[in-house]
Amino acid sequence: MANFDSAWFLYGALLLLLATSFVVRIDYVRIGLAAAALVALPLTLFRGPDVGSGLLVLAILVVNIGILARLWLRGTKVLFSPEEEELRRQHFSGLGTAAARDLIDQGHWISAKRGEVLIRESQAAPSLFYLAEGQAVILRDGAEIGRLSDGALIGEATVLDGAHATGTVTLGSNARLWFVPAAALRAYLAANPGIAGALHEGFARALRGKLASANTRIAERSAIF
Repeated sequence: MANFDSAWFLYGALLLLLATSFVVRIDYVRIGLAAAALVALPLTLFRGPDVGSGLLVLAILVVNIGILARLWLRGTKVLFSPEEEELRRQHFSGLGTAAARDLIDQGHWISAKRGEVLIRESQAAPSLFYLAEGQAVILRDGAEIGRLSDGALIGEATVLDGAHATGTVTLGSNARLWFVPAAALRAYLAANPGIAGALHEGFARALRGKLASANTRIAERSAIF
């Protein structure tokens, strides 16, 4: 019976480690490691007086619980303004509180006037933009192909790889923006690889939203004609 029970503890620990492998948020990785160590701890007891492996599993458990406690304490002290909280909710929800605070602090908030060009066609995006308030127009070869409004990310498709934009983005109204320069964002993510995965997920959601809006506009125009 003891061998049977210990096998289940081993399978449980391995399944938790497998699940942790698919997690993007670093705090969830810590939770997964701590949970796997907690499940594996009785296994070392069933196998007999193996002090070395028992201490190793216990160390993994204690270290990850300690780091989670520190992250939680940091998170309780982090504050966001209403517009920062909206940016976090819409595009950085995959990040922990402290990580989202740190990422937002890499950028700047500005008020911009109608007609200002954010990204030019056939040029690399200079920055990643978040349109907190206002409207923007997307032009290709001088013709309007789309519009963006409150909550949109701008430049997320090319800002990380430096590829040239396929259209020009111009503000169609006075606007409130958050932006982070492309070079600064790439350097920050290189130094913080744990954040990159969650940010890519946010970018993917934004692109899917734009694609859905574009398909809706195409369907509406087809119905008219």
